[in-house]
Amino acid sequence: MSVPDPLDDAARAGWLYYAGGLTQDQIAGQMGISRQRAQRLVSRAMQDGLVRVRLEHPIAACLELEARLRDRFELSEVRVAPALSDNVARAIGPVAAAMFDRVLARVDTCVIGLGIGRALAAMATEVEGRARPDQSLVSLIGNVADDGSASQFAVIMTLASRIGASHYPMPAPVLVASAEERQALLAMRAVRSVRDLGLRADAMFLGLGQMGVRAPLLTEGFVTAADIQALERQGAVGEITGHVFDADGSYIASTLDDRLTSIRIEAKSPRLAVGVAGGPAKIAALRAAMKGGLLNALVTDEVTARALLEHSA
Repeated sequence: MSVPDPLDDAARAGWLYYAGGLTQDQIAGQMGISRQRAQRLVSRAMQDGLVRVRLEHPIAACLELEARLRDRFELSEVRVAPALSDNVARAIGPVAAAMFDRVLARVDTCVIGLGIGRALAAMATEVEGRARPDQSLVSLIGNVADDGSASQFAVIMTLASRIGASHYPMPAPVLVASAEERQALLAMRAVRSVRDLGLRADAMFLGLGQMGVRAPLLTEGFVTAADIQALERQGAVGEITGHVFDADGSYIASTLDDRLTSIRIEAKSPRLAVGVAGGPAKIAALRAAMKGGLLNALVTDEVTARALLEHSA
C-alpha cells in the first residue's frame, strides 16, 4: 500500500498560501481540513523549509500540473499524484481516496455514483474507514458478463465496507444478448430503482477504458475482439461505463447501445464527474473525455498529466 509523504499536506498548504494567495480559510475549505490545521500546515511549510522563493518539495511539480490541467480542460478539481514507475493505479489510489473523502464530507453529497476500474479499486482500499450511514453508494455499471463471470475491479462493496454506507450494486450484466432482453431487464423494479438512484447521484467517480487489445471491455469478457475492432473503425478511442466515444468526446452510436444496461454519463453535467485513471494507454481516452465534457474533474499521475498537456498543445 502506498503511504503518502507526511510533508505533502504541509507542502500543498504552503504552496496554496504563498504561491496561490489563498487565505487559511480558503485552504481549509479546499483541503477539507479545519482552519487550525491549515494554519499549522502553513507554519510547518515555512519551518521545514518547504517554501522559500519556490516550493522545495517534489509535490510542487504536481501542483503546477494540476493548475495547467485545470485551465486547459476547464476542470473543477484536479489532483496529480507523484508517479510510481511500477504501478500507476497504486500511485493514484491514495490521492483519489483523499478526494473521495473530501467529496463524501460535503454537506451537499448524499449519493455517490461509481464506475469500475483498476485505479478505482486502488482508491477504494485507501479510503478512510469512517462510518457514514447517511451516505449512499450506487453502481453506474454492472459487474458481470452475460455468462455470469464477475470483474475483479468493482469497487462498491469495498467502499461500502469501509464507510458503512447504504449501497446499491447494479443488478444486471454490463451487456445482454439483445435489445429485447435489455428492455425486459430494465423493466425490473430492482434494476429500475438502482438506475434511478444513479441518475440522481450528487457526484461520480469513474474509470475509463481504452480501445485495442487491452480494452477493459475485452479483457473483462464483456465484448469480443470483433466488437472492439468494429468500434475502432467507427472512431472510438475510449469508454465510460461501457459507452464509447470518439476523439472529440462525442458518443458513437453502435450495436452495443441496445444491449448496454449501464448509465451513460452526460456531457457537461453540473454534477461532479471525476475520472480516476492513468498510464499511456489511457491518454487518448482521458483527453477525449475531458475535451467533450464527459469529465469535469480528474485524478491521475504526473507522467499521464504531462502527456495530456503535451498531446493537447
